[in-house]
Amino acid sequence: MKRLIVSCKTADQVFADFKCTAKKVQRGTFRGEPEYEVSFDSKANFNQFVRNIPVLSAILVFKPRSIYELAKVTGADVSNLNKVIKFFEDIGVVQIKTTKVSGRQVRRPSVEFEEVTFRLAA
Repeated sequence: MKRLIVSCKTADQVFADFKCTAKKVQRGTFRGEPEYEVSFDSKANFNQFVRNIPVLSAILVFKPRSIYELAKVTGADVSNLNKVIKFFEDIGVVQIKTTKVSGRQVRRPSVEFEEVTFRLAA
């Protein structure tokens, strides 16, 4: 099962975690499942992610064939939805596959994760 971990960390904390994990891998003692972590150092970006979780959920549940179809399902404006999709694509949470349908290009969003976990420090 692919898991997405969302956290709030500074760049120094992310680098320290990476060094620790790299040492475990090098020694052969790392026994974790593969996971993808997105760490925000800005509260504004974290809040943007949280506000738009329903878009991720709609992509997982409805598996839309285009962003326009996703907009119809969610009731969102296509222009705003494109901005949200671009944000998710930039952080690596959503993949866009471009295909040609009836002579025009269609952008299809997809999410590869089955679980989203939040790791928030107190």
